[in-house]
Amino acid sequence: MPNEDDRFRRVTVDRDGPVLIEGPVEVVAEDGSVVTSDRFVVALCACRRSRAYPWCDTSHRGHRRPGTGKRRGHDERPAPDAEESDDGDQH
Repeated sequence: MPNEDDRFRRVTVDRDGPVLIEGPVEVVAEDGSVVTSDRFVVALCACRRSRAYPWCDTSHRGHRRPGTGKRRGHDERPAPDAEESDDGDQH
């Protein structure tokens, strides 16, 4: 079903998260079923981990992307402070 009005819908793609679409939206699933949402912004699952698919339930959080070895949002350990000398002063 085409948009009822002529304005563009903004779609925001984040490779580590969901696809955000300004609502309301109508989504046609692979099996032909239609689901709708009248929310202001709708998050569609891009990783297929969501239990509420096609809607995102944030199941992508904490999962590693293939080939990175890191989890999204997981920071590396901070570098240690400057080493202390024998007299306790920092260099």
